[in-house]
Amino acid sequence: MSSFYTRKGDDGTTGLLGEGRVPKYHRRMEALGAIDEATAALGMARSACRAEGTASLIVQVQRDLYGLMAEVASTVQNAEHFHTITDDKVSWLETLTDAISARVQVPKEFILPGDTPGGAALSLARTVVRRAERRVAELLAEKDVINSELLRYLNRLSSLCFALELYENQSEGRDTSLAKP
Repeated sequence: MSSFYTRKGDDGTTGLLGEGRVPKYHRRMEALGAIDEATAALGMARSACRAEGTASLIVQVQRDLYGLMAEVASTVQNAEHFHTITDDKVSWLETLTDAISARVQVPKEFILPGDTPGGAALSLARTVVRRAERRVAELLAEKDVINSELLRYLNRLSSLCFALELYENQSEGRDTSLAKP
């Protein structure tokens, strides 16, 4: 039976996909942690969403994020082997976001999350995706990753989460609360 632990990280380092280890506090690990949190937050949203088609859409995004994580976890030398996030994936998110946006009323001001369980979970997922985006932007700036599509994907994903939040609220027959009274 396999163990749930390896003890390899007990020295405060973790392995990359490829050669080498980095400290667990390294900016690459911060990015991976944020992407992992985004995947989990999307899982919570998937379990709470009721609107037709949302759950299956989120599953595909979660699978994309695992591919994105592999590329972030790889070294620059072997990143091409793990390359799955392309312009086509970004375009797919844009198409979905545009289609959902056409079906909902988009507020012209800030909103308050929490009108439905699914909408609130999507709002939380959006904020975690935005953090992951900031961490990946740092990796790109430092040349730790080279695929700029990773950043574009996360940026579009945050927009999709917002559109899905509005869609979820509308599907549940709830108005989206505005931040200003």
